[in-house]
Amino acid sequence: MAKEARRPGRSSGKPTPVRRNKAAPAERFPPPKPPRKTAKNAEKVVFDAAPTAAEEPRTFRLGVVPGATPGKWIDAWKQRMPRVPLELVPIDVATQRTAIDGLDAALVRLPLTDPSLHIIPLYDEVPVVVAAIESHLMVADELTLVDLEGEVVIGLTDDVLGPLELPGTKPAQFAALPTDEAIATAASGVGIAIMPMSLARMHHRKDADHRVLRDGPSSTVALVWPRECTTPDVDTFVGIVRGRTTNSSR
Repeated sequence: MAKEARRPGRSSGKPTPVRRNKAAPAERFPPPKPPRKTAKNAEKVVFDAAPTAAEEPRTFRLGVVPGATPGKWIDAWKQRMPRVPLELVPIDVATQRTAIDGLDAALVRLPLTDPSLHIIPLYDEVPVVVAAIESHLMVADELTLVDLEGEVVIGLTDDVLGPLELPGTKPAQFAALPTDEAIATAASGVGIAIMPMSLARMHHRKDADHRVLRDGPSSTVALVWPRECTTPDVDTFVGIVRGRTTNSSR
């Protein structure tokens, strides 16, 4: 008897074998891998920095002779060195060399010759004639030595121009006076006084005036400090005076 033909899609009656994964459960579900170290999750390494020594409190002491004008340099110092106060110390021209030894630096008047000092000339001051405001000398815009013929010249105890050769003038018949008193005396009409312009402006009076003495001796203001005491603070102040900025090279 012929076998019945199999119909399409009809099972043969035998179950289809199921393939099982023989791997161990741990192998079938392996543990998650640790995340890769990236720039975001990498462990940061911190190095201990060397401790910075605290800045020692100090003051920069600057000597100043009468008439010197360090205002703009002081303003620059305050901006550049806010933690180091600058103290202005008034000094007299007659004792300026001795005073320098107790200061960081000083603005002095030349001449001053000393090999143990650094000396930087800064600017020259023109001389002026101080007289009573009603004096005929005040009519001119400026004066020359010839214009002073016959005038009485008042001596100054703190004279910074040194001996003056004033042909045709007469010395006052009284002792030399400090600058402020000499100006007051000149204002009374007794005589005239000759000095740098800054001193005449410092002791200005309403009853006195001054005129430039065109051919008179000038006075040079200089910055000085002891050579063996050149500190970083001194270097900073020298740079300020010379116009160097914080980014300037020496």
